[in-house]
Amino acid sequence: MSRLYESGENYLETILTLKSRGKDVRSIDVVHEMGLSKPSVSRAMRILREGGFIEVDSGGYITLTPDGKEVAERIYERHKVLTDWLIGIGVDEKTAATDACKLEHDISIESFQKLKEHIHDKHKNGLK
Repeated sequence: MSRLYESGENYLETILTLKSRGKDVRSIDVVHEMGLSKPSVSRAMRILREGGFIEVDSGGYITLTPDGKEVAERIYERHKVLTDWLIGIGVDEKTAATDACKLEHDISIESFQKLKEHIHDKHKNGLK
């Protein structure tokens, strides 16, 4: 598995999100969802395919490989937890989602795990 950058993680997360909506995903769906150009998405899909993160069948349908799914689920979890946490401390929903997208790629595994534990403990103890 090759090194994946933030943009690659975003593409994988988008594919996962589209799949979770029950959609068979093609590059054009990623173009529409992310608001990017067809050439940019085509290049990214080639890089993700060559890196072993996705497979593309003869009809152009995209499937996450086990490695791609692992990355996508990790990024999605981070995005969801960070967005909910930011909203919970009073950040408006749009800003929280935007900031979570920035944070999800840079936060260390250790810090994210501790943040999740902290949030869980506060909820378990009835605190906000």
